[in-house]
Amino acid sequence: MASLSFFSFLILFLSAIAVSDAGSVGINYGRVADNLPPPDKVVQLLKSQGVAKVKIFDSDSAVLTALANSGISVVVCLPNEQLASAANDQSFSDGWVQANIAKYYPATKIEAIAIGNEVIAENITDTTKFVVPAMKTIQASLVKLKLDSNIKVSTPVAISCLGNSYPASAGSFKPDQVQSTIIPMLDFLRKTGSYLMVNVYPFFAYKDNSKTISLDYSLFKDNPGVVDSGNGLRYKSLFEAQVDAVYAAMSALTYDDLKLVVTEIGWPSAGDAGEVGASQDNAAAYNAPTNGNLVRRVLTGNGTPLRPNDPLNVYIFALFNENQKPGPTSERNYGLFYPNEQRSPPASNVNQTAPVNNGGGVSKATSWQTWCMASPNAEAEELQEGLDYACGEGGADYGPIQPNGACYNPNSLVAHASYAYNSYYQKKARVSGSCFFSGTAYVSTQRPSFGNCQFPTGY
Repeated sequence: MASLSFFSFLILFLSAIAVSDAGSVGINYGRVADNLPPPDKVVQLLKSQGVAKVKIFDSDSAVLTALANSGISVVVCLPNEQLASAANDQSFSDGWVQANIAKYYPATKIEAIAIGNEVIAENITDTTKFVVPAMKTIQASLVKLKLDSNIKVSTPVAISCLGNSYPASAGSFKPDQVQSTIIPMLDFLRKTGSYLMVNVYPFFAYKDNSKTISLDYSLFKDNPGVVDSGNGLRYKSLFEAQVDAVYAAMSALTYDDLKLVVTEIGWPSAGDAGEVGASQDNAAAYNAPTNGNLVRRVLTGNGTPLRPNDPLNVYIFALFNENQKPGPTSERNYGLFYPNEQRSPPASNVNQTAPVNNGGGVSKATSWQTWCMASPNAEAEELQEGLDYACGEGGADYGPIQPNGACYNPNSLVAHASYAYNSYYQKKARVSGSCFFSGTAYVSTQRPSFGNCQFPTGY
């Protein structure tokens, strides 16, 4: 095959570096239930769905042991009830890190420690004052064990800690928490190279304001969007507006350099009479694990309007319905799966919003992996140039699309280019710009299907 000219290669390279990193989707594995499968079965389920990141709400030994050598990264949690001990006693933190982190790492890929959960929220409580001191002692323990460069320390804050969130450009933290808690926390994150964890639930905002907030806007469906009166940016989803309100709040305190990860987001499949919007159809459209609108948005889009070059990294809440959670009905119905490991709600309810390959080429997804596909609407000459580059300088595996190869049929330019593009994309570990090819490619969350050809998901 002919290789691309240097000029064509330069265009591809410059186009690639202009594209932001793709985001990632993880999942919260909560266990407030008496009917869940054992951790080893859960890990099998996670792997079968292509889940590469998981967050738990403690440091359970059985869970961390089951995750060992699975390749799944995990965020563990120091529970709220232990924050005072950690804050006031360095030896407690040393012992906790030794017993709950060092004992399992690196076989279990622990990437971060969440200090409590939503202790920083709408109101200051007796526990709030322990958050930052506990973060500091846990960090000191990691430093002693030389684990601090690999494991970050943060704390998941509730979006209710914002005093103002609309419009997004006017986002700000509650004034009574800024000096006592917010600034010390953000200082710690900056000094340690960590990031802010924030729990974002568009469902709650919609439920409380369903007469003024569009359901389509809340569910990532087609809508005209909302223009921010402060900065003129157009928001196509409530999720993006909420995330940018947090960014704006950090910016107002001159912490523009900090990143954030959405550590909880989800939509319930059932609720009480007053929980407007809680339904199977809405939950499926929002956060189904394979082709829900949230997953598509994160894996195939850019960042937010305010931070377009910062990838969106989220942890969906939650893996299972948890039958022992207190509170309204919705609290027990956020699961992507029932305890018997069947999908909840039915995936057939999900709206299809990704690019459609009219020449055949995508089937229903079976995992949270992504694939690089050639656009059937691209010009043949541009597709051929992309194919030549992928199989030449790009180092893609093109053997299967040679005559008599397993993926030679269907013998079409789109099918062959899709295979080569995806091979290149997977070999590059799906990094920024590796699925562009002068605009002739797109990232898909649906497993490609061209006859009997099997597209790789990694090398």
